[in-house]
Amino acid sequence: MNSFQFLVAVTASCGGLLFGYEVGVMNVVLVMDAFRIFFNLCTWDGSKLNADGVNIEDKSVKDKVPFYRDLKPTDSKSFVEGFITSSFVLGALCGALLASYLGEKYGRQKTIMIGACIFAIGGILQGSSIRNYIMIAVGRLITGLSVGCNSVLCPTYISEVAPAKIRGTLASCYQLMITLGIVIAAIINAIVWYFTNIKPNDLNTPRTKIDAQISNFEWRFALCLQAIPGIALAILMSFLPKSPRWLCSKGRDEEAVQILAKLNATSVEDELVQSELKAIQEDVAATVAAGSSSVAELFSSVIRRRTFVVFFIQLFQQWTGVNVIMYYQSQIYNEMGFTKFLSTIVLPVVNNLVNFISTFPGMWGIEKFGRKTLLIVGAIMMMIFHILTWAFSTQTSKGALWKYLSVISVFLYVFAFASTWGPTPWVYQSEIFPLRVRVKGSAVGTMSNFFNNWIIAFVGPALMKMWGTRSFLLFATCCLLAFLFASFFCVESKGLNLEEVDAMMSGKAAGKA
Repeated sequence: MNSFQFLVAVTASCGGLLFGYEVGVMNVVLVMDAFRIFFNLCTWDGSKLNADGVNIEDKSVKDKVPFYRDLKPTDSKSFVEGFITSSFVLGALCGALLASYLGEKYGRQKTIMIGACIFAIGGILQGSSIRNYIMIAVGRLITGLSVGCNSVLCPTYISEVAPAKIRGTLASCYQLMITLGIVIAAIINAIVWYFTNIKPNDLNTPRTKIDAQISNFEWRFALCLQAIPGIALAILMSFLPKSPRWLCSKGRDEEAVQILAKLNATSVEDELVQSELKAIQEDVAATVAAGSSSVAELFSSVIRRRTFVVFFIQLFQQWTGVNVIMYYQSQIYNEMGFTKFLSTIVLPVVNNLVNFISTFPGMWGIEKFGRKTLLIVGAIMMMIFHILTWAFSTQTSKGALWKYLSVISVFLYVFAFASTWGPTPWVYQSEIFPLRVRVKGSAVGTMSNFFNNWIIAFVGPALMKMWGTRSFLLFATCCLLAFLFASFFCVESKGLNLEEVDAMMSGKAAGKA
């Protein structure tokens, strides 16, 4: 791999950074006092909590030093919280639907640029929302459109410019950037929360109305900040080449060969460049001979197995429970008995760092051990850690040790996810479809991901309210099903170029089952 290939892959992967920031920002914003009061998730009558989160008016409490506002949840909290959070995922689902048309018509590179600009607009709309949860939901839906579209096109673009032997590693960069975005959002917003929610200036100010607003700078700043990475990605993508496979599909072979030469740091006459060009041209010729593709083709006898696999691999990725943790982790830690400071600042940052660092073993392992092996091993590990989290959480009343064992199990689950089921489905769906339906097929996987993500995000607050940490048993069961699915339905595509993967999935070449 040369430096230009690396630069192209990393820059395109920054689409994942936008996704990650959007996921990470909501975990902290949802527990910002001003946000909760503004959107009627909670009310505040002026009562206060000490550093341990106990009301200082309680006669049995010795520590009377006020630290936090004592907010009371409203009856509509679970619904509004789920509605605001899930609207982003609903937008992403729609964006994935649009990706196929836009990616084929305008190309992967240009569509990613447009998506980045839309993301910036959505972030500004969220941060400037009026006191109605519908407006912020619309803003999140718009950012979701961008993320959904780019979640299809970024991995596809990377797979089409990457050499076969490291395609999985480079495509994994997208997942790495998602985790980096979550870390950045967690750190920035934890700092904001620290300075605006611990011993706030209005803590001792008399309250005349329980729903009266307090300073809204904290959450407006956090949400508007999304415009910066959106604009940056649009600018950076303008310097990247178009996909050579897309150019060939449009009859622009001369441009394609120039880009292939640049990607391989050699001349257009080089044997490697000519070999890659020939393989692409043959694939394009076969596609043209068969006529234009349609959605119905995804369910033809040749393609439907791949459609089935990418749909369910993304479904299981979400039902491992990762986004319940990522969206609502502060509330989960609070449920386990940790203080507000630890639940909101320390533990989320640690967890998000674990998520980020754990992606690196996945990027290495995806080429070392293969896609299928990571899926099987990862599902077993996640199931075990979910069961341990539930078991330890039932004992937290017996001492602090059990609380820390619970949270360590969560961290270990995140490690297992980020190093296996985090990157692998995105790599897998970008490489198993033929060029003819590659974007449409990848869109099916992404739509499955976001549809199930939307369900998880919407029902998450109510699920945690009703079941508490027993929810981890549900996700453990889903991990067991994911293990069975990966064992019996997934095939190995490690080390094959895209044309060889197509041949294997079509039954024209031997592959590892």
